[in-house]
Amino acid sequence: MGLYQSIVVWLHVIDQLLSNLITLTNDASPWLLLGLLIAGLMHAWLPADLLKKHLSKGKMAIVKAAFIGAPLPLCSCGVIPVATELKRSGASNSATSSFLVATPETGVDSITVSYAMLGPIFAIYRPIAAISSAIITGFLVLTDRTHHHKNSEKVTTSACCGNKTAAPELKKSCCSSTPPPPTPWQKTLSGVKYAATKLIDDLIVWLVIGLCFATLIKTFVPESFLLSYGSGLPAMLLIIAISIPMYICATASTPIAAGFIMAGISPGTALVFMMAGPATNISTLGVIKREMGTGVLTKYLLGVAVSAILFGTGLDLLLTWQDINIAEQMSHSHQVVSPILAYSCSIILMLLAIKPVRKLFLKA
Repeated sequence: MGLYQSIVVWLHVIDQLLSNLITLTNDASPWLLLGLLIAGLMHAWLPADLLKKHLSKGKMAIVKAAFIGAPLPLCSCGVIPVATELKRSGASNSATSSFLVATPETGVDSITVSYAMLGPIFAIYRPIAAISSAIITGFLVLTDRTHHHKNSEKVTTSACCGNKTAAPELKKSCCSSTPPPPTPWQKTLSGVKYAATKLIDDLIVWLVIGLCFATLIKTFVPESFLLSYGSGLPAMLLIIAISIPMYICATASTPIAAGFIMAGISPGTALVFMMAGPATNISTLGVIKREMGTGVLTKYLLGVAVSAILFGTGLDLLLTWQDINIAEQMSHSHQVVSPILAYSCSIILMLLAIKPVRKLFLKA
């Protein structure tokens, strides 16, 4: 191969990498911004005592977290800031893990797309599998006895009010009057500002790493490589191995899974992709390790992988037993988010992630 041909090949590869990176960023950014907005509003409006009461400890917290997260229209990137805020507000590791699995694996939007593209069986079976997988993972994390100390954001008191040794006259000057409570509008704005500054700064590094990994996989791992394995445990294990670093949301995974099924992969193996893909990616795993520790991360991965294989195998057995052909129930896909909205959200996200640019607009 001559120099000219080598240059052409490399230019083509670079073009594919950039194209895939832009596509994945556009796919993620609307849901990520939605997740940041929800997390910011939770930070401003949701009392920490309420979360501690329902999600702080016990086995029921795991079940509650799974059912709370399942209907939310958040993908594997959008759920990260929400789950981070849950954890920092007092939710237990097991409940947070359950929420992290249930939320991206299913949602109202993905259920409707599943019904449209894969038929009623997938639309029913998928959320049941997602909620069950979340509960299984939560109970696995519950068995983790390691202690992980994280310097999460805490409510601080002023130097004089919180200092018992401060001079009496100093304490009187700053603690004698209580500032008026913020108005609803002020609380909402503070939540949005928190999401656009603190949360983005905490998450952006892992989000960028995750999108880059996903871009490499999408560019260099052809679908034919997956299709050559067909179905069964080896195919499911391969799907899980590839899905772990990949970013893919539940809604976007549906047309890909439909293409896999049409090309010859079993519905159960496609379900493994639809479960493991949204629930695991480099961004999510990095945040879990940082917020909850390596022990929780290991149990999280084990729970997601085992659950995906169990429910994928169960789906194949069910379809064989009932002699149901999923391919006959499938229809054409349609675009969920308009390109203009996707590009706009990507631009907003990039502007917020660049601190010097962000300071021009938010003064933060």
